[in-house]
Amino acid sequence: MFALIKRLCSVPQGNSRLLAAQYKALARQIPLMYFILLINSWALAFTHMASSPVWMTVHIPLVLTIISLVRAVAWRRGWQQQPDDIEVAQALARTNRICCVVAVGFTVWALALFPYGDSYAKAHVAFYMAITVIGCIFCLMHLRSAALMTAVVVNVAFVAFFASTDNPTFIATSINVLLVTGIMLVVLQNNYRNFTGLVNAQARSEALSDENLLLANKDSLTGLPNRRWFFNCLDTCLAEAGEGERRLGVGILDLDGFKPVNDLYGHSVGDRLLAEVGARLATLLPDTVHLARLGGDEFALILPDCGDNLQVSLFAERICVELSKPYLLVDVPIQVGASMGLATFPDLARDAHELFEYADYALYQSKHHFVGHMSLFSAVHRKQLQSAVLTEQALRRADLEREFHVVFQPIVELQTGATVAFEALARWQSVELGPVPPGQFIPVAERSGMINRLTLPLLGKALQGAAAWPAPIRLSFNLSAHDCGSPEAVQAIVKLLASGVFDPSRVDLEITETATLQDLDLVQEAIATLRALGCGISLDDFGTGYSSLTHLHALALTKLKVDRSFVARLHEKPASYKIVKSLLALTQDMDLDCIFEGVETLEEAQALVALGCRFVQGYYFARPMSAGDTQSWLALDHTSVK
Repeated sequence: MFALIKRLCSVPQGNSRLLAAQYKALARQIPLMYFILLINSWALAFTHMASSPVWMTVHIPLVLTIISLVRAVAWRRGWQQQPDDIEVAQALARTNRICCVVAVGFTVWALALFPYGDSYAKAHVAFYMAITVIGCIFCLMHLRSAALMTAVVVNVAFVAFFASTDNPTFIATSINVLLVTGIMLVVLQNNYRNFTGLVNAQARSEALSDENLLLANKDSLTGLPNRRWFFNCLDTCLAEAGEGERRLGVGILDLDGFKPVNDLYGHSVGDRLLAEVGARLATLLPDTVHLARLGGDEFALILPDCGDNLQVSLFAERICVELSKPYLLVDVPIQVGASMGLATFPDLARDAHELFEYADYALYQSKHHFVGHMSLFSAVHRKQLQSAVLTEQALRRADLEREFHVVFQPIVELQTGATVAFEALARWQSVELGPVPPGQFIPVAERSGMINRLTLPLLGKALQGAAAWPAPIRLSFNLSAHDCGSPEAVQAIVKLLASGVFDPSRVDLEITETATLQDLDLVQEAIATLRALGCGISLDDFGTGYSSLTHLHALALTKLKVDRSFVARLHEKPASYKIVKSLLALTQDMDLDCIFEGVETLEEAQALVALGCRFVQGYYFARPMSAGDTQSWLALDHTSVK
């Protein structure tokens, strides 16, 4: 019982949200309570001035008025200042104590006036106490303890005093007041329960909303902030950097060789690897740098106050080096690389969109030219990007049938000099830009996802150009990663090859390791479908990817095309010489034809002859030519390289 009474008479603890709501409600209502109290008290004093001493009708009410006004002003000021949790708890506890003192003071004063005056004045005392306590209870209803103690103090005194007067009217009045107050306290308890329930429900709703917001901004796999959070944070950091005139950097990091790890060990190991990369990044970065996972194997950094180009470049290189160290997730260490693109504000980028776009372009440069390293976006990159944007827009508006055509470069047998095939190469004569080099429009088409729009028109032109070639001259044609990764695109290619324009069994379709890195299963299905049609399959640019030997086993290939980088100045590079010799032995053991691209000098050709190379392609033998010129080329007698 004592514990219950103590709980009912105490301010609730441990719920700051409830205390704040109580304080806010009381800050509006307690000044009204003191207003009611003073008006009613001065009215009672006025009716007793003629019959009671001055100190009871003037002096005491003045003291009570001063106390009431001070408390009302304090509450009003506190409401305007919005105090903290500690001050709120102190204010409510203080109100609890003061309410008891004020209730006792006004009660004693009112009962002291009862002996003075006539029966009407005595009735006014009873009315004053009954009606005033009801008003006070209503005003204090959001602080249950204060309302209860006020009701108990006033009503115990009221009932005890008037029940002892032997006056039936006053006795009946005391009983009525007791019943009404009891019912009011029940209503107060219900309202207080609803009030606290509503406050707690709002708190739970806000907590759930905060949790949902946290989940919406968190990557579930790595525990890092996600893409949505990153862009919100970037906007905030950019605004702060602009106000403080500070330099800010954004880095986008992509793992090199993650896809083969996923294919070889499974998605569970791939997920663990991503989590490990996220954890390693978190330990590498200072607290001032913001880290997020954008998706897949791509992460992003925000570097506030990043320093000069040298500092930020060294920082990024160190991250790339650290991420390339082995990860112990299975029986053998797993190793991947990391490439990063960086852009800075306000040097070249003016807003968040440009900053991210420039960092992404710098990453593209790293992935294609500086694998495993960082690339800092520069004025040269911006010029290239602007050119790429113009190229993309012109490509989107281009009439593919009218503006695009193919040329053919011979693939030669070294020992005889005979042409065994032609590779079809795309050319674009834009009505807007004029002649656009393949090295300019093909990367743009790949990045924008438009490369697959070029495949069918160009393949159709290549088949028509090859239709007059005598057997067994073959046609070699490049497929993009988008073509190999789409069953619909493969079916469209099969339909075109089967149209009868050119024998599909004399067609070699070249794919790059970039294509196999997208989705090895889809690429295997595509190759199986094309091989069923009789086509040969070549792996282009062999030696420049991350898992070439894996692909040799996984894919049903017929040829390898070795990248120009192994051929360039072969006669002067013992290491390249040994690699080429090993590649020839490997392809011979696997019963694969091997074609070396980019032969440009007699010395390179002679070195390949000495190694026993059979098929070559390059400017030394012939530059790309039109379909009509291929007939003249085939009619000529080409000697072998000795």
